[in-house]
Amino acid sequence: MAKKRVILIFPAALTEEALVYKLVRDYQLAINILRAKITPGEEGRLVMEISNSTEKAIERGLDYLRSHGVLVEELGHEIRIDQDSCIDCGACTGVCLSDALSISAPDWKLKFDKEKCILCELCVSACPTRSIKVVF
Repeated sequence: MAKKRVILIFPAALTEEALVYKLVRDYQLAINILRAKITPGEEGRLVMEISNSTEKAIERGLDYLRSHGVLVEELGHEIRIDQDSCIDCGACTGVCLSDALSISAPDWKLKFDKEKCILCELCVSACPTRSIKVVF
């Protein structure tokens, strides 16, 4: 299964178009929306993971979006945790919207599920030891 995480930037004139729906219907792409801020009449941003059995199908769908004026950027950053400086305090778990960060018995150590992470970056500012970083 091919997967790609992208940021879509919609010009204000396109925020009311059903472009993402057409990715599913016409290009048979599976869409997982990770983060979105879409307001009619304003520039919109959508962070999503796209998957299909082939990379070629994903690229055809992204080319469709580009041809309609949507700016497509590959997600070029990720969250990394420095386990040497992390004190497993759990401050980051309280702000994690996707439950990608967790602490539980019996070891009470911080666990990070990269697949659940929506890259909201709230954990970065919540970390008192600055052990969580955004890496480009």
